[in-house]
Amino acid sequence: MSLITETNQQYYQGAEVFLSAAVLPTPNDQTFTTTFDTNLVLGSYDPTETNYALNNFKLYTSLSGLPGTFTEYTSAYTIENNTITLSGLLVDTYVVVQLKSLSGGNYGNQDAFGTTVENNYGGYEYITLNDAIDNFMVGYVGDGKILQKATKSDVLFFAKRSLQEFSYDTLKSIHSQELTIPASLNIVLPQDYINYVSVCYIDELGVKRPIYPANNLTTSPYENPVQDATGVPVQDNFGSTIEGTSITEERWKEANDRIISQQIFNNLDDYAYWANYYGFQTDIFYGQQYGIVPQYAQRNGWFNPNYREGKMSFSSNLVDKLIVLEYISDGLAHDKDTKVPKLAEDALYASILYNIVSTRSGQQEYTVQRLKRDRSSKLRNAKIRLSNIKLDEIVQVMRGKSKWIKH
Repeated sequence: MSLITETNQQYYQGAEVFLSAAVLPTPNDQTFTTTFDTNLVLGSYDPTETNYALNNFKLYTSLSGLPGTFTEYTSAYTIENNTITLSGLLVDTYVVVQLKSLSGGNYGNQDAFGTTVENNYGGYEYITLNDAIDNFMVGYVGDGKILQKATKSDVLFFAKRSLQEFSYDTLKSIHSQELTIPASLNIVLPQDYINYVSVCYIDELGVKRPIYPANNLTTSPYENPVQDATGVPVQDNFGSTIEGTSITEERWKEANDRIISQQIFNNLDDYAYWANYYGFQTDIFYGQQYGIVPQYAQRNGWFNPNYREGKMSFSSNLVDKLIVLEYISDGLAHDKDTKVPKLAEDALYASILYNIVSTRSGQQEYTVQRLKRDRSSKLRNAKIRLSNIKLDEIVQVMRGKSKWIKH
């Protein structure tokens, strides 16, 4: 049986066409069942209602089916299990279900704007977590198999745990956000943020310019207690320590990053200029001409995660810059994330099987160890497959290795 169930029109255009009955039924209620891989979402059939914006599709009708003759259907209708029930259609009326897309679709006023169609593109690369669990129950649980019995709740738990662990270093569940640095030099960490992968700003040509972590350059203290004259933290009337603002962060926000990055600039007097150039007066500049510190020798700027406030702070030269924050999540934050690349499907099954068997009492140790080795082997295979290394790309890089390194 074919695994692809959508037609080309359904996949590429996000549209499905129906034709009403040649003889009107009594009562005149007609049903049309869509076969998209995407479930229909109905907020309201009435365009004047607020919930109408929640729909992920639009309906259009035409008596001839010719381009330019379709109009949006705004009369009452219902949807249940992707089956649309309409009333009052004329005989041989063409009905089109258009999923929302960035282009607006090809029917009516071409105003079915959204991202439903685009979200479905490339979906064949993945298998949903629910499908993976069903496949595991069929292939690994039952009489004559390693697992005689296993509840679906156990399989679901270990499937989620395996997906989380895979997301960190195997699946590389990298998400990204395009943001602009405000005057406060802080951005809020994404809702599903686990750890950052990279941060860069985008120049006028659209080229990525890496931004580096501040590391040992500065820090964001997790607590900033207010102290009395003797240095003891001060408490409020409820006995809780009063928190103040971070002086470290304020100084970093106002710091001249050009001094830190060792750039030569015009607002210094001649002495400071030559002191920086020749490497003396080391209490002013970080990493002089002699003994330069590589991690500070760049001009793109720095970022520093501020976990106290759940934000990420940036150096002053990045204000109003367009940045891209790449980060990893655990693959469970949103429904659309709970999918597994088919290249790692076998590794997921091996991980679920090992975790279930290893947590049960009375299991033979050689069986547990065999499943552990099998899980590790299939996980390595998944990493190799997902690394997406191409021979042509390696050859292109190696061609530059024959160049002489010049001073």
